[in-house]
Amino acid sequence: MDFQQKSRPACKRCFLNELDGEYFKSIYQYINNIPREQKAPTEEYVRRLAICKSCGDLKNGMCAQCGCFAEVRAAKKGQTCPNSRWGPQQEE
Repeated sequence: MDFQQKSRPACKRCFLNELDGEYFKSIYQYINNIPREQKAPTEEYVRRLAICKSCGDLKNGMCAQCGCFAEVRAAKKGQTCPNSRWGPQQEE
C-alpha cells in the first residue's frame, strides 16, 4: 500500500510504532541494529519515550526541536534531549 494513500489522520503526538506504513520498518531495523554497548537499557528507553510523549514538540514521531526521530534518539545511550528533558545514560 502506498503511504500517501492512507486516509488515517495525522497523529501529532504519536511515535513511529503507532503509525502505519512500510517506511517506518526501516527505522525500527536501524534501532534493532544499534550495538548493545551503545544502546540505552530498556527501562531508560521507556522513561525517555514517556518524557518525549508528553512533550509538545513531538510531531508525527519527530522532535520539532532538532528534527530527529524521537525513538532513535532515545535508544542511544549517549544522546540527550535537545530540550534538556533527559540526559545521556550514565556508564555503570
